[in-house]
Amino acid sequence: MKVEIKELKPKKAVIKVEDIKPYFINSLRRVMLSELPKLAIDNVVIYDNTSALFDEIIAHRLGMVPIPTDLSLFTFRDKCVCKGKGCPNCTVRYTLSKEGEGTVYSGDLQPAEKSWAITEDKISIVELYGDQRLILEVEAILGRGKDHAKWQAVQAPGYRMETSIEFDKKRLADVKEFVNKLPKDLVEIKGDKLEMQDIKKLPILESFIDKETVDFLTVKRDPTKITFSFETDDSVSAKDAILESAKILEKKYTELNKLLKNLK
Repeated sequence: MKVEIKELKPKKAVIKVEDIKPYFINSLRRVMLSELPKLAIDNVVIYDNTSALFDEIIAHRLGMVPIPTDLSLFTFRDKCVCKGKGCPNCTVRYTLSKEGEGTVYSGDLQPAEKSWAITEDKISIVELYGDQRLILEVEAILGRGKDHAKWQAVQAPGYRMETSIEFDKKRLADVKEFVNKLPKDLVEIKGDKLEMQDIKKLPILESFIDKETVDFLTVKRDPTKITFSFETDDSVSAKDAILESAKILEKKYTELNKLLKNLK
């Protein structure tokens, strides 16, 4: 297996993997969506709410706020030594108190410790008018995307196989005529292949191929060379997301291998 990091930012990663099968990358993608843990607000106690929104709506919005998560420091509440009571090993607490005209933002959530301050601090929760106020307390705990969308740290993970577009060299005139019908700068003729200016626009080319019933072009996809990309909601970094997901997937394969060995 060969891995090349094409792009790595705090909230986005693009990785090229060779000598691999699509099912493996798809397994990694599914782990990211459903198994990767993160913190999210789960318990909300509203002491006073005179805003225009019901308590339930505000609680739902709070639940979707990305909470900075260090997976090396937290454990799931049902596996914690506190037996689900809620201690610093499994729970992060925030308070919010705001009164008077203005917008209540996610950054108004005050953590019990400064290290857990909300980084995505401009998410609008509710608009207050006149002397309206909102006073509440919340608890954030670990969860997984398979339990609720608020625990889904990764968005839009996807992959595409390396693609080449070949044509019949004996029909070069037909190829040039076809290329002239395409949107400007979509493809370029290089040798006996067409090169996409932006591979993400391949569906546009394929739609033209179908429309014109072209038989001198062949779109080939290599399932052993895959580009995988994803973004996070900033609760965990892209680097931590891919590394932790790989560990989870490895553990699942190990457990499956042990179970299969026990078969008689």
